[in-house]
Amino acid sequence: MGRNQTFDTDDVIRAARGVFWARGFEGASLPELERATGLSRSSIYHAFGSKRGLFDAAVDSYLGEVVRPRLRPLTGGDVDPEAIDQYLAGLRAALLRAGTLPATSGCLLVNTAGAPIGHDAAVAHVISAYAAELRTAFTAGVRARLPHLTAATQEAIADACTSHVITAFTLVRIDPDIAAQALDAARNLLAVQQSA
Repeated sequence: MGRNQTFDTDDVIRAARGVFWARGFEGASLPELERATGLSRSSIYHAFGSKRGLFDAAVDSYLGEVVRPRLRPLTGGDVDPEAIDQYLAGLRAALLRAGTLPATSGCLLVNTAGAPIGHDAAVAHVISAYAAELRTAFTAGVRARLPHLTAATQEAIADACTSHVITAFTLVRIDPDIAAQALDAARNLLAVQQSA
């Protein structure tokens, strides 16, 4: 007879997510995951199959609880013209909020793209889909903000915004001010195009 589960799966995944976000898949040791989650190694393996299974659950949680809520104003039916600027300003504030995971560790998925596990086909697919999701959201935001531009120009600006955001996520661990400047550049691009 199996034992009853005595832990909240979502809480465990969130705790592990913090470790993976800060340390990466390769840097997150099982003892550290045990401490963060309060589970033994055998319980982690029983619940998630492996460290990789726990990582996959953490990535799903990151997308569902961190990424998509922030993008929601850009993905609804009617996108407010201010939504993309508000996203960029909110992200800038988050990256400059000292002591938080966004400020110290950027983006879990951008970090993963540059790590060995990023070469895994399934992980690479998730990262590519994430980048596409960002671009789709930013395209909707640019169209709402700059409806007078051609579709090709709107898409080019959305590409630039996506690049600036990924740059900010990449550089925040090194220099938060440079990360903020990347987001300021995206906001300035929107402002210049709006006044043109």
